[in-house]
Amino acid sequence: MKTPLLRIGIDVGGTNTDAVVMLGREVRAAFKSPTTADVGTGIRTALTEVLRQAEAKGAHIGAVMIGTTHFTNAFVQARSLAKVGVIRLAAPATTSLPPFADWPDRLTEVVAGPAYVVRGGYNYDGSEIAVPQRDEILAAAKAIRDAGVRAVAISSVFAPVNEMQEVFAKNIVLEVIPDAAITLSHELGRIGLIERENAAIMNASLSAMAGDVVRSFGEALAALDIHCPLYVSQNDGTLMPPQVAASYPVLTFASGPTNSIRGGGFLSGLSDCIVVDIGGTTTDVGVLAGGLPRESSIAVDVGGVRTNFRMPDVLSIGLGGGSRVRHADTSVTVGPDSVGFKLRSEGLVFGGSTLTATDIAVAGGIATVGNPAAVKHLDREQVAGALRKIGVMIEDAIDRMKTSSTAVPVVLVGGGSILAPTTLRGAAQVIIPNQAGVANAIGAAIAQVSGEVDQVYSYEQLGREVALERARTDATNKAVAAGADSATVQIADVEELPLQYLPGGAVRVRVKAIGELAGLGV
Repeated sequence: MKTPLLRIGIDVGGTNTDAVVMLGREVRAAFKSPTTADVGTGIRTALTEVLRQAEAKGAHIGAVMIGTTHFTNAFVQARSLAKVGVIRLAAPATTSLPPFADWPDRLTEVVAGPAYVVRGGYNYDGSEIAVPQRDEILAAAKAIRDAGVRAVAISSVFAPVNEMQEVFAKNIVLEVIPDAAITLSHELGRIGLIERENAAIMNASLSAMAGDVVRSFGEALAALDIHCPLYVSQNDGTLMPPQVAASYPVLTFASGPTNSIRGGGFLSGLSDCIVVDIGGTTTDVGVLAGGLPRESSIAVDVGGVRTNFRMPDVLSIGLGGGSRVRHADTSVTVGPDSVGFKLRSEGLVFGGSTLTATDIAVAGGIATVGNPAAVKHLDREQVAGALRKIGVMIEDAIDRMKTSSTAVPVVLVGGGSILAPTTLRGAAQVIIPNQAGVANAIGAAIAQVSGEVDQVYSYEQLGREVALERARTDATNKAVAAGADSATVQIADVEELPLQYLPGGAVRVRVKAIGELAGLGV
């Protein structure tokens, strides 16, 4: 009988790199190590330890799933980004609002390259607003090349309905810049030109570093003689192959909180709950609905830039294990500043001189880490006040994420879950499951594969049932193409949004299909 293969889940956070080894639904080993500057070293350290704990070798591993905040942090911090040239096929309709118009100065200084608005664009039904002119696109491509820019974002009005103009422009750019890293807006964003164009620019700006980072993932596995499929987790809680992650790094944005949400649901056995992930610096609160993280229904701000590609609905607050605690005469503040990864050297219980939320938890008797004697001198009333403040911060965040006043189950995960009280206002029950500290890595390990369609259909022309069936089929095929076992693919979500301002019974249809990774069901 063939021995079942193991799966490894890894989450590379800003402070720690977590790893787990799983067999089916069982966690065989777990480890947390500091994240390293080159990413790969931290991954190798975590992998080496969990393989040792699980007494496993590379041949026993069926797949490795990695989630990372690397690209999110790089964009928000304007670090290691490439200059991007932009070609928008939309004139004469959108010339009053050029590319980068709504970007913060600190990012435009780093990212903004030559930008051109040329003739083109579509109506909602795919008919052309204007015919794109080859000479205009050619001139724009040459100007981008002459500026020394090799990353290019191409956008067009209603490109998700008809992508042909963007493809036409891409082929012309490649004639002029054969080695260009090109992002087409229809491949990422949704209806809404500016936000979709912003997503394409973001993605193109990360193109130079994306290949190197993803390559380091593979090198880390090869160094440990692990030769199996590698997947990268994306921000809807599902997986993509590494070559897709290298081409579309923005799909990893917020994948860390997403993994934590799914991991919290898995560990608690709940498919509908609120998951509170308390880390070293921030607390992320998300909603698990039907086993998947709830997606944001509005444009999402990333580093001060509005985008409309899919993102989880996550609320982040400045509360974590390393949050600084300050007492005034009659009040107390917790965060939002934090000692972060320096907690183990600066926190009082670890021999430091900074009062942190972890010190308060130890002094209050709800946590036992470090040296409790180091916080015995703290005033009991001040400790109690700080603990109440922490509880109120978490309760307020939960309330902001709820859609009704009904009490719901709350699952606490993350290394900072020791900070939270055992009862919370608005929570039907508070659950801190075993292995809560590595829920993010577990979420990566159990992730499924998805396919998504987001398109405008004319119900008058096609009929509702035909349009929906076409969308379901396309979404299913995309999931299978991404690596899902066809026998397990199910339609997870169908959304219909009538566009009343457009003729022809126009309806925006979003369909998501998900399935288990082929050969590795959970």
